[in-house]
Amino acid sequence: MNFLWPQFLWLLLAVPLLVLLYLWLLRRKKKLALRYTSLSIVREAMGPGQSIRRHIPPLLFLLALVAMLIAASRPLAVVTLPSNQQTIILAMDVSGSMRATDVQPNRLVAAQEAAKGFLKDLPRTVKVGIVAFAGSAQVAQLPTTNRDDLVTAIDAFQLQRATATGNAIVVSLATLFPDAGIDIESFAPKSRQRGVPIDQLGKPPPKEFVPVAPGSYTSAAIIMLTDGQRTTGVDPMEAAKAAADRGVRIYTVGVGTVDGETIGFEGWSMRVKLDEETLKGVASRTQAEYFYAGTADDLKKVYETLSSRLTVEKKETEVSALFALGAALLALLSAGLSLLWFNRIL
Repeated sequence: MNFLWPQFLWLLLAVPLLVLLYLWLLRRKKKLALRYTSLSIVREAMGPGQSIRRHIPPLLFLLALVAMLIAASRPLAVVTLPSNQQTIILAMDVSGSMRATDVQPNRLVAAQEAAKGFLKDLPRTVKVGIVAFAGSAQVAQLPTTNRDDLVTAIDAFQLQRATATGNAIVVSLATLFPDAGIDIESFAPKSRQRGVPIDQLGKPPPKEFVPVAPGSYTSAAIIMLTDGQRTTGVDPMEAAKAAADRGVRIYTVGVGTVDGETIGFEGWSMRVKLDEETLKGVASRTQAEYFYAGTADDLKKVYETLSSRLTVEKKETEVSALFALGAALLALLSAGLSLLWFNRIL
């Protein structure tokens, strides 16, 4: 436990002095009691039960004082609190390999059902956007709290060829930061980039972007699900760097074959392989996590885990109020017992 004002902890040194003062007062009372003509009367009045009881209120008051001094030092503790996450982008692979049936009933349907279950577990205040990607990436649904619109967008996925995982990250970032000028063209080699757009001529240059610490942007996150390796588009590690520079975490989910195999359907075949190394690299670079789901049940569990990770988070928070509350309760209990047993407060 850390403290914002640790200098107040020195006041705890007064506690042993108070204990010594209390013991001195007890001895003084004992000497006064010797003046009675009959010690048996004193012993009978006190009794063993009364002897123990008389120490309980002062002990509770001492504990209350310790709690108050700790509260004055403004203690910090790591506690679990509701997350500040306001927007989540689901980037989902809709390449042809998602039709494979190694994940029952097939990869696409399992991913759709898991994503819809994920939406049910999220607080209604969290906005969710949908990005579908294959050879390119498109926004299937802008961030919204309307779960029906999100389910409709998920059910409307159309399978396409190729896999552009990097494009999915770029489009997701552009959705989260619509005014930041993020687009696929900005990730192209300098020799292929176009000149200044006509609508920007005569305008002041955009404000210089200042990178932040990876994972520090707690208002949004990206969840990317894919079953293959990148075959076209932006390098996913370059796109991950852009996300890390903006503090956005990218949680990656791999579905399907890790070692690689040939999948055939509708008269044609294709070689698919899950690029776990890149997915782990993307997650690591953005201070997030990678999950592998080999079955439909695994995929559901992954989304359940992500739901819990994104709705609550551990933070170092000041807990002075808890110690102050404890001190007040102990002080009240001390006074109450003293009144009940001895008709006085301490």
